[in-house]
Order: sequence, then structure tokens, then C-alpha cells
Amino acid sequence: MASAVIKCKAAVAWEAGKPLSIEEVEVAPPKAHEVRIKVVATAVCHTDAYTLSGADPEGCFPVILGHEGAGIVESVGEGVTKLKPGDTVIPLYVPQCGECKFCLNPKTNLCQKIRVTQGKGLMPDGTSRFTCKGKQIYHFMGTSTFSEYTVVADISVAKIDAAAPLDKVCLLGCGISTGYGAVINTAKVDPGSTCAVFGLGGVGLAVIMGCKVAGASRIIGVDLNTDKFAKAKEFGATECINPKDFKKPIQEVLVELTDGGVDYSFECIGNVGVMRAALEACHKGWGVSVIVGVAAAGQEISTRPFQLVTGRTWKGTAFGGWKSVESVPKLVAEYMSKKIKVDEFVTHTLPFDKINEAFELMHAGKSIRSVLKF
Repeated sequence: MASAVIKCKAAVAWEAGKPLSIEEVEVAPPKAHEVRIKVVATAVCHTDAYTLSGADPEGCFPVILGHEGAGIVESVGEGVTKLKPGDTVIPLYVPQCGECKFCLNPKTNLCQKIRVTQGKGLMPDGTSRFTCKGKQIYHFMGTSTFSEYTVVADISVAKIDAAAPLDKVCLLGCGISTGYGAVINTAKVDPGSTCAVFGLGGVGLAVIMGCKVAGASRIIGVDLNTDKFAKAKEFGATECINPKDFKKPIQEVLVELTDGGVDYSFECIGNVGVMRAALEACHKGWGVSVIVGVAAAGQEISTRPFQLVTGRTWKGTAFGGWKSVESVPKLVAEYMSKKIKVDEFVTHTLPFDKINEAFELMHAGKSIRSVLKF
């Protein structure tokens, strides 16, 4: 199915620490086992900002960022059997090839089939499909949704219900799925549990939503920004606390508040000090703490081994443990049947040209998710 180069609009990060630049880019046709997608909506996540800041050791420039998007298949390369032009899709930064030892193991969702090239900002054949002003532009997280058209590997695509509103379900490409899955898949929260959620951004709110769905009886939100408390309660938090209001370390406060500690805690920030507090806020004998936030490269976690010897468990999760190709369509179906919230995460909807404004809103803590529409 030969198709031509497409010229379209994209937000290019020419160098670290600079605002994105709206440019006309050329998007090459998909090669074998690749899919070209017309992106309809994309959202901005802290991971995009982390790479843009220059702190990400895997960050390559110039690059087209973006990994929370939704769109329509425009064309497919040879050998693509499960997708066709016109399909409604969500690109996936965690693929699912169904063949590698990770995909064949029910304990993990971390498909490694294209990990090496994806980390280098390239397609599986080691090249890029993007050019701008005569320069090769790198891909990002295998998705690059900050472009009107993008090319992704066919194993990095979830085909979803065509009736789904793309300016909402694009959020299932990262943040909501990650937080919700941390509860359902990684922690496996039981009904009647007490949970603490550190960090009340988009991912933290998705964790709260998951805890509520799982039947937790007490859900404690923890954040330094008291402005986030009302929204957290709307999502299901039973109470919220601000560490600044206490002289003691927050883990001690939580242990007192919960008669010995919480059953489950979730760190949704990426701060190694908070990760320690989240573990130490867990109940002796059975408490489980899940690291959801991604800390900066090179940082290390610490606690006393006695915390684990006395029955606490420390876990981590990526994309909420969902095997992506098979799970994202089910998450879309759960949203369509109103089992999970998505609309409530969208605080701002902006035209794509205002992408830098979306980053500013996020840094200012004024948005949960800003969705950009082409």
C-alpha cells in the first residue's frame, strides 16, 4: 500500500530547555510492520516536560515529544494485518508484540521487542520517519503524538471503539491507565482497605479512582498543594493531608492516623524521599507500597531493611501493569460504560498551536490534564 510523504504541523523540540516550536514537518510513509496515524488529540504529561528539560539521559534532540494521544490510521506498511486505514487507535509507549519472553509471561507488561531502538528515538529499523528543514527529527517513546501525523510500530497500537471521543480517551495512553492499573494490577487493593496516595496530579487522581473502584474504605490524599484537595475528594479521597501542616515526618502522621499504618500506599510524584515516606507509612506485617512516579536518572531509594523484614513490600509499576494492546481497548470500554472516569481529568482543552501554554499550566500546578486538538 504505497503512500506518499505527508507535510503537516508538529511541535519540534529543537534543544533541551527551550519552548517547543510549531513547524512544518515531513512524515515518511510507514515501512513494513509500521502504521501512520493522523493524531486527532494529544495531552501533555510530566514525562514530556522531564525529557524537554534535558534531565532525561535517553533524551535525544531535535525530537517530536508526546505520548498521550489518539487518532485514526491513515496508512499501514506491508505485513500489517491487525490494523487498516480508518481504524480508531491509541498509540502505546509500552508495546505488546505477543511473542517475546516478557509478553509470554503473565507477570509483566514490559514488552522488550523494540525497547533498544525506541530508547534511541528511532523506529525498529534504526531510522526516523520525521524530517524538518532538512534535518532528521527523533521519535519519542515510540509514539511522538505532538505531530498531526506520526508513524509507530504496529505492535505499539491499540485499536479502540470508533465511537470513543478521542479528545478524552487520549488520556488512556498514559496517566489514567498508569494510576488505575497501579491499584488494580500491581497492588491488587482489597475491599475495605486503607490507602494513602502521595501526589494528587493526574496519576494520583487515577490511583484514587482505582482505590474507590476496588472498594477501599479509607483513601488518604497527600500533597503540598492544598488546592488539589477538592478534586481528590471528588475522585474518592475520604480525607486529604498536607505534610506542611505537621512537625513530624508524614509517615509518622499516617501511622498514627491509621492505627499502625496503611494497607497500601502509592507514590505518584517521582521523589525518592517521598518514596521512603510512602513505604514507611505502610502497616507492619502486610503493608504494600507501589512506586508509580518516575524519579530522575541516577537517584536512589533508601530505607532500613528492617522495614521489609517486618513484612512490608516495596513494588513498582509501569503503565499500570497493563498488557497494552489487549488492555487499552478494554479500558476504553470501561470508560464508555462509565465504570471509570476520564472527562473529569481534562481541565483545559486548547488548540494545538497553544502547546507551550499547556506546559506552563502544568508547571504552575493549574491543570490536571490539558488536551490539545489539531
